[in-house]
Amino acid sequence: MPRHKVQSHAKTAASAKDVWSAVRDFCAPWHPSIASMSAERAEGGGLIRRFQVKDDDTTYRERLTYFSDSDRAMAYTHVEGIKGVQNYDARLTVTPSNDGAVVMMTADFSAPAPRAQEIADGTQMVFDTGTAALAKLDPCFRVEPPAKDQENQHSSEDHRIDNVPTLGFTIGGKDSDILCLFLHGIGGNRSNWDSQMQALAPHCRVASLDLRGYGDSTLGAAQSTIDDYCDDVLHILDHAGAKKLILCGLSYGAWIATSFAMRHGDKLAALVLSGGCTGMSEAGADERDAFRLSRETPMNAGQTPADFAPSVVNIIAGPQASSDVRNLLHASMAAIPATTYADALRCFTNPLEKFDFAKLTMPVLLMTGAHDRLAPPAEIKSVAERIWDASPRPDVRFEVIADAGHVCNVEKPEVYNAILTEFIGRILP
Repeated sequence: MPRHKVQSHAKTAASAKDVWSAVRDFCAPWHPSIASMSAERAEGGGLIRRFQVKDDDTTYRERLTYFSDSDRAMAYTHVEGIKGVQNYDARLTVTPSNDGAVVMMTADFSAPAPRAQEIADGTQMVFDTGTAALAKLDPCFRVEPPAKDQENQHSSEDHRIDNVPTLGFTIGGKDSDILCLFLHGIGGNRSNWDSQMQALAPHCRVASLDLRGYGDSTLGAAQSTIDDYCDDVLHILDHAGAKKLILCGLSYGAWIATSFAMRHGDKLAALVLSGGCTGMSEAGADERDAFRLSRETPMNAGQTPADFAPSVVNIIAGPQASSDVRNLLHASMAAIPATTYADALRCFTNPLEKFDFAKLTMPVLLMTGAHDRLAPPAEIKSVAERIWDASPRPDVRFEVIADAGHVCNVEKPEVYNAILTEFIGRILP
């Protein structure tokens, strides 16, 4: 069945930031044709808007599939209401211009003739009405951010699971069937997530894990594998007594989190990937070897991570990172035993698979720093689009954190936490 495309655009003197503020809430009835609108939770934690239009008793439902404040874009798919349509997918974008902003609404759909033309005409009218309304937006329009609720303080405690290996972790937060577990990068430790633990503690159970050999955790009896890390995550989930995970990883931790999703997607309520995703899973053998050798060579010459920590910080820190942030990143790297770092490098550069993004049917949030050299915004945006395209039930959000480098949660914790809390807020019961 042929695909049909409808689009409408309009210019407004209001800024792109302010226009986006007016439309970014997927369930806000900003469109002049809307009579009523409400939010529903979709299967797997997605977001559906249920609405009726004026002079029409039909109930329509649309599911959000992609969202980005950074790109000022959202995509959604038809669930119910348009008779005879198949595969109806739409997108709204707001783009800055020299004298304001351009609003674009597009839809692609399939339907048999002559119903296809009726759907196209109806969609065109809806889109034109919407873009025209936004074109008239007052240039002085502002949406005030909602007042922050006073958050209750929730204590956290350090725990250990004494086994082979020993797992050290911090756990706390509100009693919940969902555990948000944080996984640090190859040069970090669980304390890198302290700010995020505090931000999410009022909302759900939270935990941050020292990966094998880091902090209070020990290495196993043999070389660590990705399956070992996944087993460790399951141990923490079991210890917490939770039913589902929100797995939040940075860099090496993001690669582990995605690997876990390939194996245990049924355990995940959501997936949060920062500063990476695919790791070395899509690199060729030569690239993997070069990555490993460049980092093993100094250790083979007798250096430890503490010796090359300054050069690592220069790579991962953003140009505006404060001395406190740089010192924290340095301390995290310097604390890593050489044996642990070598173990992690070997695991990272010997991936077991290339990821099948069709398995990512849970909500996925991808974030990266604007100045991330290891996971540049263009690369992570491409991954977000691939997940959106491959997933049979996409629910993807992509954000770039301004003025941040690779460890964006440490450099810009308030911005990172605001995005994370909003994303997780619609997933929690």
